Amino acid sequence: MQRILSTELARHTGETVTVAGWVHRRRLLKSVAFLIVRDAAGLTQVVVTEPEVRAQIETLGEESVIEVTGTVTANPAAPAGVELTAPALLRILNAVSVPLPFDLHRPALTATLPTQLDHAALSLRHPGRAGALRIAAAATAGFRAALEQRRFVEIHTPKIVASATESGANVFALDYFGRPAYLAQSPQFYKQLMVGVFERVYEVGPVFRAEPHDTARHLAQYTSLDAELGFIADHRDVMAVLTEVVATMTDTVAERTGTAVPKVPEEIPALHFAEALRIAGAPADEPDLAPAHERALGEWALREHGSEFVFVTGYPMRKRPFYTHPQPSDPVWSNSFDLLFRGLELVTGGQRLHRYADYEAALAARGESAEAYRGYLDAFRYGMPPHGGFAIGLERFVARLTGAANVREVTAFPRDLHRVTP
Repeated sequence: MQRILSTELARHTGETVTVAGWVHRRRLLKSVAFLIVRDAAGLTQVVVTEPEVRAQIETLGEESVIEVTGTVTANPAAPAGVELTAPALLRILNAVSVPLPFDLHRPALTATLPTQLDHAALSLRHPGRAGALRIAAAATAGFRAALEQRRFVEIHTPKIVASATESGANVFALDYFGRPAYLAQSPQFYKQLMVGVFERVYEVGPVFRAEPHDTARHLAQYTSLDAELGFIADHRDVMAVLTEVVATMTDTVAERTGTAVPKVPEEIPALHFAEALRIAGAPADEPDLAPAHERALGEWALREHGSEFVFVTGYPMRKRPFYTHPQPSDPVWSNSFDLLFRGLELVTGGQRLHRYADYEAALAARGESAEAYRGYLDAFRYGMPPHGGFAIGLERFVARLTGAANVREVTAFPRDLHRVTP
């Protein structure tokens, strides 16, 4: 008999079916036993009155893998309104005989986050933790769909590189056959070069940041959703595409997972960096936004515009990478932006330089040699259109959607200042 999933049971009321999964919980009463079986789709309640089957259940530890054949019976109190009764067969596929480090059947995991991460293979089975990963998958699907509809081509770029994207800071160095190399901080250089091939490109992949931050928002490895597009007027064209992309991502999450998502305005409110400092109550010479400033701006956007998103544009050039295009009216500022979501930086983006001479000047102004970037700079000698792009931090996006206090709660196997296992 072909196995069916828990979510398909209601369509088979009155029929004999087979379900399979993990023993999520057992309740052994005097005259009846209840067995909750968990599969990838949800939960199935099995009602056991047969002595032989009950004897089997009494020996099973939670998380044992089993297969049960029984009759689908309507019961409004059961998951999905149906349950499995009169199980004629219970087959044990893999018995668990050791105690679990924590209970999975509770609505929320009670173990500390470090304990959950130490036992990721088990904690990720909890519907709450698994649900966050489903949201991440849906958000990624929405990201891809939005860009495919707009002529973007998916690319795959190296994660071992010869030079650092951000001027050598905060990189993981490695020995590459006897010569130095680094784990890529972003696909920035490569996605710019591929604008010269496809005009519009995107990538979903890991990036690595050796930043010694031990906070709830930082990871040493995270998933970056990157896009780059050519033939733009300035960074505002990039912001318009990003707005459409984020809207499709949230819509896809809602459609696939049923998660409540915020409305993305057709035009997200935007502030210049100087104005953002004033609203946040920060000193006028502050070079960047602190977490407290981001929270204040998120509160302002919600209060004044009813938006949980807000753009901050025109960050100081001294705080942006050398490839950033300056603001034409005042080169102290840049044609760059961050998108804040619920008071947290979610996206960084902007317009890039596209002329070879401008790159030479930008590197010289920062005291860096152009020779270290030769393979990258050659593309601009051969003609590149005005272009720009953005990068979305997937884990931050999911954490903000779910209300998780720590990005590690929505990351399957986080890597941070202290953790490189499991």
